[in-house]
Amino acid sequence: MLKRLLQTGLILALFSVALGANAATPIKTVVVTMFENGEVTGDRPGELQFWVERLELKKVDFPLGVHDLYTNEDGLLVICTGGGVTNATASIMALGMDERFDLSKSYWVIAGIGGGDPEDVSLGTAVWAKHVVDGDLLYEIDGREIPDSWEYGLIPLGAKEPNQESTGWTVDTIVYDLNPSLVEWAYELTKDHPTQDTPALKEFRSHYEGYPNAQKAPFVTIGDTLGSSTYWHGDLLNKWANDWVKLHAGEQANMMTTNMEDNGTLTALHRMAKVGLVDTDRVLVLRTVSNYSAPPPGKTAAWSTTAPYPDQGGPAFEAAFELGNRVVKTINGNWKTFENTIPGDAQ
Repeated sequence: MLKRLLQTGLILALFSVALGANAATPIKTVVVTMFENGEVTGDRPGELQFWVERLELKKVDFPLGVHDLYTNEDGLLVICTGGGVTNATASIMALGMDERFDLSKSYWVIAGIGGGDPEDVSLGTAVWAKHVVDGDLLYEIDGREIPDSWEYGLIPLGAKEPNQESTGWTVDTIVYDLNPSLVEWAYELTKDHPTQDTPALKEFRSHYEGYPNAQKAPFVTIGDTLGSSTYWHGDLLNKWANDWVKLHAGEQANMMTTNMEDNGTLTALHRMAKVGLVDTDRVLVLRTVSNYSAPPPGKTAAWSTTAPYPDQGGPAFEAAFELGNRVVKTINGNWKTFENTIPGDAQ
């Protein structure tokens, strides 16, 4: 037994020396995408494909991930987490613990498509988030059983009725505030960047009579994003989503986009920040609108929930890449400044 323990200790010691001999590669920017349609290259693109094809990134094996990683020599790393909160949390934690990479000064650009509140945005619009809010951590009762005085059956943890502040047990991962000066910097950098408009987008948004922002050509703005594992939809849940974001992020907050991953990604990043693996002041969240979160007048929520995305979401995929890549190129191209000084703080 003693001999076996000594042999095991020697193997572990040699393994540690080997790791030390190969210093971790510093990463300047990490782009986080969430899902891909089919293959990574050569077919209909999802969130990952444009990055790999247009920047000619090199594949790096990532056995703990849903997809492999992709990198270049300029310090860019791109990950595709897989869809949903659980996939995002696991994939980002696995990346953060990967000893091949030094992510301590990395900027994180979470860039993907999402639903959009027709009160605020149009199809193809790009929204930089100041707050990432979790829409899963709550009490829920069936809509057929809610009291007549309630607007919906979704209740904050520790509360007694909807849209009420918690006075009991809750959790501290429902809302994450992003670095406001960095968000403003990203917005100013990209606000005039052209976003793609198409006949299909124009036709679809024309149905949103009475929603002036939903009928606009695509634009760039600042708002907030609500994540949940459930792909919710409809006027009543859209009302809940707006109330929920204000309740948790403050009255100044405004739910503009929906997603299924960002609260998981932010939870993983904040856990890793506790031991200095990442810097959460360097995180950006960009969601581009592929669909509305509520139906147009005259259509039901049941119809709208599964209605095809105009142009299969193509303009939103383009905007996520174009705006995200503009930020990446600016940070990586000015690394001598931004390695130690966060954009926005340098003004």
